[in-house]
Amino acid sequence: MNKENFRIALQGILANRLRSALTMLGMMIGVGAVILVVSVGNGSSKAVAARLSSLGTNTLTVQSGGGFGAGGRKTGTQSQRVTLTLQDVTALSSKNNVPDATAVSAVASDSGVTASYNGSTYSPSSFVGVDADYASIKNWPTTEGSFLTQADIDNHAKVVVLGTTAVTDLFGSANVKPVGDTINFGGTSLEVIGVLKSKGSNGLQDQDDVAMIPVTTMEDHFTGATAGFRQLVVQATSASTSSAAESEIVDTLASDHGLSTTTASTDFSVLSQSDLLSTSESTQHTFTVLLGAVGAISLLVGGIGVMNIMLVTVTERTREIGIRKAIGARKSDILGQFLVEAVLLSVMGGALGVAIGIAGTHFKIQGTQPVLALYSVFLAFGVSLLTGLFFGIYPANRAGSLRPIDALRYE
Repeated sequence: MNKENFRIALQGILANRLRSALTMLGMMIGVGAVILVVSVGNGSSKAVAARLSSLGTNTLTVQSGGGFGAGGRKTGTQSQRVTLTLQDVTALSSKNNVPDATAVSAVASDSGVTASYNGSTYSPSSFVGVDADYASIKNWPTTEGSFLTQADIDNHAKVVVLGTTAVTDLFGSANVKPVGDTINFGGTSLEVIGVLKSKGSNGLQDQDDVAMIPVTTMEDHFTGATAGFRQLVVQATSASTSSAAESEIVDTLASDHGLSTTTASTDFSVLSQSDLLSTSESTQHTFTVLLGAVGAISLLVGGIGVMNIMLVTVTERTREIGIRKAIGARKSDILGQFLVEAVLLSVMGGALGVAIGIAGTHFKIQGTQPVLALYSVFLAFGVSLLTGLFFGIYPANRAGSLRPIDALRYE
C-alpha cells in the first residue's frame, strides 16, 4: 500500500461521508456483536463455575433411589429402594473402606416446617439436619457465631444455624445479630448459634434460604430415626481423587446393602461436583461458540455491504479510472487504490466495533456480567480486516480491468 493509494482512498471515503459511515456501521455492529456475545458467554461460564466451585470441586453427593446405571435393583418388576442410614455414614467414614475421602455428613430434611419469632413466621425452603463436617465439606463458613459442633450432634442439642435469607425473613433485616435468640420450629424451640456466609442463588434456588440443625435433633423432633437420610455428602481428599472416591463409595454401599456393582444396578446415585463442573464448562463453551457464530453472521453482512458500496464507487468513478489509465496508471495501481479503500472502510468500522464491544462489557446483560475475552478482540478485528480484503477484491479487480477507451466513453 503506497502513500498515493492511501491518499486517494481516504479522499474517496471523505467525499461520501454518509455513505462511508453507513458502510462502516455494518462492520462496527458485526465486530461489536462478536466481542460482546463472546464476553457474555465467557461471563456466564465463569459465573456458573464460581457457583459450582463454591460448593467444593471435591464434593460427592450420594442419593438414594437414583441408580448408578440404568435404574434400581429389581425384584421381579418392582424396583427395590435402599434407605441411607447411620450405618452407611459409619461405613463411608472408615479409611479402610474409602481411603480417598476425608469427611462424611448425613443430610436429613423435613419439608413444610414453619418457624416463628416474635410474631414473624417463615418456612425455609431447605430445613436440614446435618453433621458437624457439613460446613467444611460444602465450603460454607459462618459470618457470625459458629457452625454445629460434634458435641451438638452427640448431645442432640436444640440449636440452629441460619442462612442470610432466613435471618431477613424472621428478623426483618440481614444486618441484625440473631445469635443467642430462640426460634420456634414446628413446636420445637431452637437457639440460633450461627449465621452462614451468603452464597446467593445457584441458578435453581436461593442457597441462603436454609436452616440447619444437628442431624440427631432432626431425627428426635422431626423425621424420626427410622426415616433414613435424604442424601450423604462426602469430601474427597482432592478434586483429582474424586473419581477414585466415587468408586470406593459405590463398592462400600453396594457391599453393605447386598447389591452388585458389576451389573450397575444399585439404588444409589453418586454425583461428583467436578464432573458437574466439567459438563457445565463444556456446555458453556458450546453456547459461547454458537453466540460467536451468530455475531460472525453480522460481519458477513457487513462485508457484503462493503462490496456493494465499492461496486457503486467503481461505477461512479469510471471516467476517473479511464483518465488515470490514459496517463499511465497500471492495473495494479487502480486495483490497489480501490482495495485500500475497501480495507480502510472495514478497518475503521472494525476499530469502532472494538471500542463499542469493550464498552459493552462494563454493563450487566440479563443479570450476567460479561467478561472480556481478549482473543475475541483480535479475532473480530482480524476478521473485519480480512472481510474488507476479501469483499474488496472483486470491485477492485473490476476497476483495474476496465479498458481506458471504454472508461473514457462511460457517461
